[in-house]
Amino acid sequence: MAKGKDFFFESILRENTLKSIFSGRRRKRTGVAEDVGDPIPQLSSFANCVVARCSRILHISSGKLQQSFETEFPDRVKLPTTYARDLFEYCCFRTFHTAIKSPDYLADKEFRQLTFDMMLAWESPGACSESIPKESNTCDHLVVEEEHGVSFFYSSSSCLAAQVDERKTVGSKAFARIAPACPAIADSITVNNLFDALTCCSSGGRMHFFIYDKYLKSLHKEIKSVKNIMGSMNVSNLHLSDGEVILEVDGVMPTQPVLQHIGTSAWPGRLTLTTHALYFESLGVGYDKAVRYDLATDQRQVIKGDLTGPLGARLFDKAVMYKSISLAGPVYFGFPEFKGHSRRDYWLAVVREVLQVHKFIRKYYDLDEIQQMESLSKAMLGIFRYRALKEAFHIHPPRFRSILGFYLAEKLPKGDKILEAFYDYLKLPPDLHGGGCPLPFSLYTVAKMGFAPNMEAVVDGVEEKCILVGDVCVGSTSSSLETAVKESFCCSEIAEAARATVDQMKVDGIDTNLAVMKELLFPVLESTKLLRLLVNWENPLKSTSFLVLNLYVVYRGWVRYVLSCISLYLALLMMWHKASRRKRKPLQVLLRIRPPRPTKNAVEQLLVLQDGISRLATMVQAANVVLLKLRALLFAAAPKATDETALTLIVAATLVAVVPFGHLMVLTALEGFTREMPLRRKTSEKLRRRLREWWARIPAAPVELVRHKSFSSRDSVQYVIGG
Repeated sequence: MAKGKDFFFESILRENTLKSIFSGRRRKRTGVAEDVGDPIPQLSSFANCVVARCSRILHISSGKLQQSFETEFPDRVKLPTTYARDLFEYCCFRTFHTAIKSPDYLADKEFRQLTFDMMLAWESPGACSESIPKESNTCDHLVVEEEHGVSFFYSSSSCLAAQVDERKTVGSKAFARIAPACPAIADSITVNNLFDALTCCSSGGRMHFFIYDKYLKSLHKEIKSVKNIMGSMNVSNLHLSDGEVILEVDGVMPTQPVLQHIGTSAWPGRLTLTTHALYFESLGVGYDKAVRYDLATDQRQVIKGDLTGPLGARLFDKAVMYKSISLAGPVYFGFPEFKGHSRRDYWLAVVREVLQVHKFIRKYYDLDEIQQMESLSKAMLGIFRYRALKEAFHIHPPRFRSILGFYLAEKLPKGDKILEAFYDYLKLPPDLHGGGCPLPFSLYTVAKMGFAPNMEAVVDGVEEKCILVGDVCVGSTSSSLETAVKESFCCSEIAEAARATVDQMKVDGIDTNLAVMKELLFPVLESTKLLRLLVNWENPLKSTSFLVLNLYVVYRGWVRYVLSCISLYLALLMMWHKASRRKRKPLQVLLRIRPPRPTKNAVEQLLVLQDGISRLATMVQAANVVLLKLRALLFAAAPKATDETALTLIVAATLVAVVPFGHLMVLTALEGFTREMPLRRKTSEKLRRRLREWWARIPAAPVELVRHKSFSSRDSVQYVIGG
C-alpha cells in the first residue's frame, strides 16, 4: 500500500502536474495569473514547481524571472555550478518580499507550505541533482491533527513520537538559508540555534513539516496575543513614551502572581516589559501607579536570577534581581510556580535581551533613528520567536543555544565580532541594502505587523523591488555577519565541549580531590623533592656541581636564555605529544588516580572539612600576626627593632644601587644554596635562631574591638587598629 502511494506521488511530480497546487479557490482569492511560463531547464522539477508558485504570487512568468535575475546579477550567470541555486534564491527572496506585506501571512497555511517546499527544493535545485520528495508536503492529508490542535506525531508537546522519512524533511543548511529571508521566522544570528531547538527530539536532526507548521502557527498566535494586549490593556497607567511597545505582561491572573520583594516586604502585582523598561503595578483595589525600571539608559543595571522568599528569606530560586545606581537597593521579582523555575528563566532571558539591545545602541552611538529602531525590531522579533518556542514546545534553550540575538552575542565567545558585523550591516548605504530598499527589513516587518505606527508613511514608500530580504541576499555565502557568526559558534562549540569535560571530571569528597591534585602536581613535587636534596647537601658532589653550574649561568647572564630554553622545551614536548597522538588512537584517559581507601562517608567528610576550615582560620590568624608586627615596625612600636630594620634597609638599598645586578644575583644564590653545606650549617642554624628570637620580641600593633551601640553584644563589631 505504501509503495503504491509513493508511486502515485512520484508520477504526479514527474508529469509536472504539481502546477495545479494552487486551487481555483486560491486563484480567485488572490487574482494571480494562470500562465506561469515554461519550466526553467536549469532547475529540477520540484524547484520548477516552487518557482511556478512564486510566479503566480509575483504575477511574473518563470521566464521573466530568469531574465530579471540574469540582468541584475550578470556575474552569477558565469558560474554554472551555482547558477541554479542562485536563481532559485532570487525567486524565493522576491516572493518573500511580496508575501510578507500581508500582516497575517503567518496564519496562511499555503504560505507555510510554500516556504517549507522552498527549503526542500533548495537542497537540490539543479536539474542535474534531481531529488524530489516521494511524498508531497503540500498535501492536505499530511496535516492530520487532533481536536485540540496537537499533531498525532507527538507523544508530548515537545517530542516527536514517529520516525520521519529523511526525504520529507529539511536540513539545517536549507533552513538557515531560507528562513532568515523572512525576519519574523528566523534571524541569521540565531537561526542555527532555532533549528537545533526545533529538531532536538526529531529523527536525525532534520525538521519535519509538522514541527515547522506548529512553530509558525504558534509564532502567529503570540504576535496576535501581543497586539491584543496593546489594544485591550489600559496603558495610560504606564505612561509609555513614543515608539515604546509592550512585549510581555505577567501577573494578571490571581493564580500566577508576580511578587515584588524590596527588603523584607513583598507586594503582588502586574509586571510589564516594554522595549524600553520594566513596569510594576502593585495590586490593591485596582492597580496602583506603575513603578518604572529603566532599561534604555546607562544606569549600570544588573539583572540575574536569584533566591527569594517571605520576609527576605532566600529559599526559592524563582526570582529575577534588578539593581541599578538609581535604586537604594536591589529589587526582586518573584515568579512562584509549583515545579521548576521556567517562568523565571523566560523573564530573565527576555529582560536581558532588551537590556543588551540598548547596550548595543549606546555602544554604537552614531546610529540614526532608523538604525536604532531596526535593532529594537530585531530584538522584538527574537522575543516573539522565543515566546512561540516556549508555548509550542516548552523549550528553554540554554545560554549558548539561545534564540535571542543580542543576549546570545553577549555570551558567545567572540560575540563582540557579531555585534560589530551587525553594526557594519546597519551602516551600509541604502543601495547595498538591496535594490535601493530605504528601510531595514526587520523594521519593515514589525511596521507591517502594526507595532510601529509612526513608520507607516515610510513603509508605504518602500519600493516593490528589494532583492535583499532579512539578513541574506542572493548568492551571498561569506558576508561579514555570517562569517562572524560561524567563527563565534565554532568557538562556542569548543567551549561547550571543554565545559562538558570539566563537569565530567568533577569528583566528590575532599580526600579524593586532594588525591587528584597530588597526582596532577606530581612533576612539581618531584622537582621540589630533588631540589631539597641538593640544597640539604646530602650528596656533596651533586650539590657542588649544581651550585657551580648555577653560579656560572648567573654570572654570565644566561638566566634569560635558561627561561627561553624551558619555554621552548615545553613547546616541543607539546608538539611531540600531539604528533604521537595522531599515530595512535586518541587517549580516553590521560591520568589514572586511585582515590584514598576506605572512602569516607558524609559525616567523616564533614569532619575533614571542619578540620580544614580550622587550619585555614589558623593560617589567617598567623598572617594577621605577621601584618600587625610589620605595622609595629613601621610605626616604631618597638624602637630598637625599628632601628635595626631601618639600618638593614639602608644597607640593602646601597648594595642595590652600587653593586651590579648580576653580582647581586650570584651573591643571593650563593648565600641561599650554601646554608646547609657542612661548613655553614652551624652558623646558619644560629642565625635562624637569632632571627626567630628577634621576631618574637616584636609586639603586634594593638587592636581594639569597638561594638556598635545600636546592636546587641552578638552583633556587628568594629575593629580599630592602633599604630
